[in-house]
Amino acid sequence: MTANSTAYKAPRTPGADGPPPRPLRRRASPARRSGWTPWLYLLPALVLLGGLLVYPIYQLGLISFLEYTQAQVSGGEPATFQGLGNYATLFGDSQFRQVLLSTVVFAAACVVATLLTGCALAVLLTRVRAVPRFVLMLAALGAWATPAITGSTVWVFLFDADFGPVNRVLGLGDFSWTYGRYSAFALVLLEVLWCSFPFVMVTVYAGIRAIPAEVLEAAALDGASQWRIWRSVMAPMLRPILVVVTIQSVIWDFKVFTQIYVMTNGGGIAGQNLVLNVYAYQKAFASSQYGLGSAIGVVMLVILLAVTLVHLRLMRRQGEEL
Repeated sequence: MTANSTAYKAPRTPGADGPPPRPLRRRASPARRSGWTPWLYLLPALVLLGGLLVYPIYQLGLISFLEYTQAQVSGGEPATFQGLGNYATLFGDSQFRQVLLSTVVFAAACVVATLLTGCALAVLLTRVRAVPRFVLMLAALGAWATPAITGSTVWVFLFDADFGPVNRVLGLGDFSWTYGRYSAFALVLLEVLWCSFPFVMVTVYAGIRAIPAEVLEAAALDGASQWRIWRSVMAPMLRPILVVVTIQSVIWDFKVFTQIYVMTNGGGIAGQNLVLNVYAYQKAFASSQYGLGSAIGVVMLVILLAVTLVHLRLMRRQGEEL
């Protein structure tokens, strides 16, 4: 071998001349790290909502399985476990079944009327000029901001059989809107519609304004009517917004309490205008049957969750990103 040749070096064995090389740590991918970031931002809100929602729902479900009356509330008697006894009593009551049916039909009518009115007025806002649009928006927001008890009291006065101006204008004489079952439900429906449609109108109007004008102009140039443009262009593009306002309207209208209680004086003659919320109030507080009242609350919660999940599932099957 020559002096310029490189000397042979034996390979180093781990631990012979120094510490072994450190194993390479697998770094988390950016996608995995970014997946947890939104949850970290939402964590404070989730903790707050958990305290405000989870615990009350737990207490509601717990009381629904107990015999919990005024005697247990005052501490005179211990609460006893009833199992499904309260639910058996509830579903065995013919009045509860009638109230449940009335609530579902009434809420469905309110939701349909609110969506139709709100969407129609949202489209109208895009067709009128600035001043009429401002007046309509101001009137709608005023109705939306009015407390439910105030609005209900005003509507009772407007449709009063003796002093109400509506009967005088319509020439109905001393017709009592709250005496008949269907007329009372119709009166409450009008009040619920009056205070609910602004939310749908403003939300859908904002969605319409976000639609590119070129799309609507192209549909108009193709000869499509206004109804065709709404059904084939606007409605599909507004579907995620319509899902939100529909679910919100279902929750609000299914839980109507103040309007029914104020306008029908606690549920109408012989309870003919009862809905589940008012019925639960009567059972829990008027009759001191808190277990039955809690069971009604659980039934309402299950129905609303089922309706919401079914609606979202149907929308996801149609390929909507929600």
